[in-house]
Amino acid sequence: MLKPLNVLNANLNKHVMVELRSRRGYQGILDGYDPHMNLVLKDAEEFENGESTRKLTMTIVRGDNVIYISPP
Repeated sequence: MLKPLNVLNANLNKHVMVELRSRRGYQGILDGYDPHMNLVLKDAEEFENGESTRKLTMTIVRGDNVIYISPP
């Protein structure tokens, strides 16, 4: 059985897609995380309602807002 933090560790420096409760999402490279599942994404793109809104060099996503994390 895989634990969530082990899955995150296996995906460090890989592209991931993150969906938030606010119907906002991010795609980028997982650069880091902490035990609360706060995420650091680099070279990220922000999406709102499925449309790209902006590109970010680096962003931090608060873990309690995350619905899921997936490969793109």
